[in-house]
Amino acid sequence: MSTVSYYTAEGLKKLKDELDQLKSIERPKASQAIAEARDKGDLSENAEYDAAKEAQGLLEMRIAKMEELYANARLIDESQLDLSKALVLSKVKIKNQANGMEMKYTLVAESEADLKSGKISVTSPIGKGLLGKKVGEIAEISVPNGKLNFEILEITRD
Repeated sequence: MSTVSYYTAEGLKKLKDELDQLKSIERPKASQAIAEARDKGDLSENAEYDAAKEAQGLLEMRIAKMEELYANARLIDESQLDLSKALVLSKVKIKNQANGMEMKYTLVAESEADLKSGKISVTSPIGKGLLGKKVGEIAEISVPNGKLNFEILEITRD
């Protein structure tokens, strides 16, 4: 069972580039490593050959997983997003009700999440809690150490 994942144009390009890298560069390298190990003699006692075959198997599994991800990837049309509530690709400015601290996050698909650049996954506890909320609403979010309350201050697309 495969699930559909939503991507920005940037995220989809990154996924495609990584898949192309694996297929066009890493796969031939793995084949070359196997060929070199095979040329070293008796395969029954050749640990280098066994290691190269195992690495190739892992690479092929990774390629298959990425191909499935790419096949089920959907591009998000940013022009059709509703700015009245927090959705994927919304930039949400929130205020922690406990300490008054304000933060700004972009809600993205799990594969594009990067906290350092302010992108949080819609599948994370905070992301889930913000989805569907409107400006002025309070999002009560359950996190491992309790509950957090965030006031939605602003929702933008840019």
